[in-house]
Amino acid sequence: MENYILSNGVTIPKIGFGTWQIPDGDPAYQSVLHALSVGYTHVDTAQIYGNEISVGKAIADSQLAREDIFLTTKVWNDKHDYELAKASIDESLAKLGVDYLDLLLIHWPNPKALRENDAWKAGNAGAWKAMEEAYQAGKVRAIGVSNFMIHHLEALLETAEIKPQVNQILLAPGCGQDDLVAFCREHDIVIEAYSPLGTGKIFGNPVVEEMATRYGKSVAQVALRWSLQKGFLPLPKSVTPANIASNLDIFDFELSSADMEILDTVEGVASQSNPDQVNF
Repeated sequence: MENYILSNGVTIPKIGFGTWQIPDGDPAYQSVLHALSVGYTHVDTAQIYGNEISVGKAIADSQLAREDIFLTTKVWNDKHDYELAKASIDESLAKLGVDYLDLLLIHWPNPKALRENDAWKAGNAGAWKAMEEAYQAGKVRAIGVSNFMIHHLEALLETAEIKPQVNQILLAPGCGQDDLVAFCREHDIVIEAYSPLGTGKIFGNPVVEEMATRYGKSVAQVALRWSLQKGFLPLPKSVTPANIASNLDIFDFELSSADMEILDTVEGVASQSNPDQVNF
C-alpha cells in the first residue's frame, strides 16, 4: 500500500475503506474483516455511523497488528464543546476497543443547533481543544476535520494551536472543489475523498462507462484512479466482497491527462452538501 505523509510526519495509506451506511453488527464486521484480509490497512468510521463496536471487533479479529492499521473516527455534531468532545473521544476508544486512534476528525463544521450568532466557531474551537489534548496525550496520532469549507478552516486556524492535518470532503469525478483543495494544499492539509463514487451515481454514466471499457477496468476503478491522480485519498465503501477487493486494484494503470480533464467536468455524479445549510 502506498502512503501520503501528514504534516506531522504520520503516514496514512492512500486509500481507505469507508463504512458510512454499513449497519452495526454482522454487515460492518464482515465487510471490515474482509477489507483487511484483501489488503486494506486504513478503515474510516464515525460516531454517527453507529458501527464503531463492530469495526473495532473486526480489527481485533483480523490477522493484522493494531499498529499496521490506520483507524479514523469522527466527533459528531452534538459534541461541539470541550467537555462533551473530551468524553466522546474516550467513548469512541472504548467502543472501538483500542488504546489510540490514528485520526480523529470533527465531522461537520456548522451543526444546525449552533448557527445563531456564529456559535459554531466557539463549538469547533472547544471540540478542537479537546482533540489537541488527546493528540498531545497520545490518544490520537493525527487530528483533522470533515466537510470544512474555506471559511470554516479560516475560523479554526485563528484559534488552533495545532493545524488540521486532514480535511475529508466529498470528491468525485465532476466534483473537484478546486478552490477548497487549493486552500488545503496551501496549508499542508491532506485531502480525503468520501463518496468517491458519487454515492453510486457514477454507475451508468455513459462517459465513465466508455472510459472504463477502454482501460479494461471497472467504472469504480476509473473513478478511484481519478482521485489518486488528483492527489486525493479516496474512501470507497462496499459490502460486496468482490467489489471491496476490486476497489483496491487501482495502482496498476494511469488515466491520460485528456481523460482526467473529461472526468473533471463529467456531469451528474456528485456534489458537496452545503455544511451551513444541512438539516442536522
